[in-house]
Amino acid sequence: MTTKITIIYDNPQDEATFEAGYPEQVGLAKNLPGLQRFEAAKVWPKEDGSPTPAYRLFDMYFEDYDAANAAVTTEEAAALFPKIFELATGGVRIVFADVEQG
Repeated sequence: MTTKITIIYDNPQDEATFEAGYPEQVGLAKNLPGLQRFEAAKVWPKEDGSPTPAYRLFDMYFEDYDAANAAVTTEEAAALFPKIFELATGGVRIVFADVEQG
């Protein structure tokens, strides 16, 4: 079954700095072996101006769990993940999920 790795970026300390570095992360993610597709999304701001529960979401899709797991052990992942943690000044969560199709 398709597996996705989701990176959930919490609100950064400095949005401009985050946005300046984000395209590099997307480029590095594209190099992961076995990556079938990806989706990048920015969370809409709340209408009342209060902080959102997350800032950006980045989903990377792989054929299955084994392919996703193998991808994060590669040199390409070794280039990507430190950049993720460096830029995620507000915090970050990374989850693997089994994609259920309806």
